Amino acid sequence: MKYIGLDLGTRTLGVSISDTTKTIATAYGTIHFKDDDYQEAIKQLSDIMQKQPIEKIILGFPKNMNGTIGPRAETTLEFKKMLEKHFNIEVKLQDERLSTKEASGYMISADMSRKKRKKKIDSLAANIILQTYLDKEKGLEI
Repeated sequence: MKYIGLDLGTRTLGVSISDTTKTIATAYGTIHFKDDDYQEAIKQLSDIMQKQPIEKIILGFPKNMNGTIGPRAETTLEFKKMLEKHFNIEVKLQDERLSTKEASGYMISADMSRKKRKKKIDSLAANIILQTYLDKEKGLEI
């Protein structure tokens, strides 16, 4: 069984999947949907999850830098409820502060073009979210 990591946006859902040992996260791709059409995002996510043996969902939780919960975090909590209801799987929240900035930094340092970065940013952010969770679960936090 594997874990799936998600980075929720207003029109995209970055997806990452762990290996079966839950040690390494690998960027899977990005789901695109219309503004705030989270039912469509779940429908497309269902297609992925039917092909993968997933036991837990790790959802990025966008807290404000001061630790408070803003509008995006509220939306994420609602999406978490939708995921739990639809998939009947445990959904864990993982603090994602700066994950997108970190992902962007990786791609800039790899000299990736702006166009390519735009296509990859969401799945890489999901990858960072999932890898952070996996490391924390194995006691590898820095």
